[in-house]
Amino acid sequence: MATKKNSFDEVEKMLQEIGTKIEELIEKGAEATGEAKEEIEKKIAELRAKNAGLEEEFKKGKAQFEKSFKKKQKDIEPQLKKSKKHFKNGFKQLGKAIQALIGKK
Repeated sequence: MATKKNSFDEVEKMLQEIGTKIEELIEKGAEATGEAKEEIEKKIAELRAKNAGLEEEFKKGKAQFEKSFKKKQKDIEPQLKKSKKHFKNGFKQLGKAIQALIGKK
């Protein structure tokens, strides 16, 4: 999950950077005049709409992933506990075997 969490953080950071760049374009567009200003404002509106759509899709995807992860984790949890018990028992038996070998000498 840590890797996935970092991936989500990276995407969120990218979306924030895109938003910042859109704001920078707005500032530059305010300095423009005439047809150029109208074209810049139109492009900015398109970029904002696309950015909002990307953010919404990202939130949905992230929520879906987290829901799926929690379900899988819940399904696997009993098996992990069972495996942990067997793993500990194996180490105890290994320890007893080593003690038996050492004790014979």
